[in-house]
Amino acid sequence: MTAPAIVLIGPMGAGKTSVGKRVAKRLGLSFTDSDALIVREHGPIDAIFTAHGEPHFRELERDAVAEALAAGGVVALGGGAVLHPDTQAALRGHRVVLLTVAPGNVAARIRGGSRPLLQEGDAVARWHEIYAQRRPLYERLAHVSFDTSAGPLQDVVDALAAWITDEQPPTGGHDPGAPE
Repeated sequence: MTAPAIVLIGPMGAGKTSVGKRVAKRLGLSFTDSDALIVREHGPIDAIFTAHGEPHFRELERDAVAEALAAGGVVALGGGAVLHPDTQAALRGHRVVLLTVAPGNVAARIRGGSRPLLQEGDAVARWHEIYAQRRPLYERLAHVSFDTSAGPLQDVVDALAAWITDEQPPTGGHDPGAPE
C-alpha cells in the first residue's frame, strides 16, 4: 500500500501547484497535479467545459484525483475537486492541507487566466462567490491550513514541510472535518 498522500486543497490562485512542487522536491516525494492529469488525458480544461459542461469535467476530475491519490506523494487538487462526494470520501486517510489566499491578493494571481468558472463577468467578484461557497467544505476536510497571501512562498513551503515531518499520518477512516 502507498503511504498517505499530502493533498493540497483550496481556492483558485492559492498556490497549490507552486507550493506542492516545492514541498515534494524538498521532501523527495513525487508531485501530481490533478488538473495536469486531466489536461494530459483529455485536453484543455476550458475546452472540456465548453464541449461537455462542468458535470462531465467533475467526473473526469474525480477519476484524476483517485489516480493521483493512489500514486501518493504530494497531490495538488483543482479548486473544485472537493465538490465531488467520491473525492471527499477518497481524502480520508490522507493528510489534507488547505492553502488559502486573502481575497485582496488573489486578483493578480487569477488575472488573464483561462479558468472556466471565472470567464464570465468580473473574475474577482466570481472568485469571491466561489470561495465563499466552498470555504466551509475546505475547512471541514483539512487537517491544517496555511495562508499564501504574504511573504516569500518559501516560508509556506518550510512551514508545511515541518508540519508534514512532525505529524503522524491520519488513520484510514478519519474524516478531518468530523467532530472527535
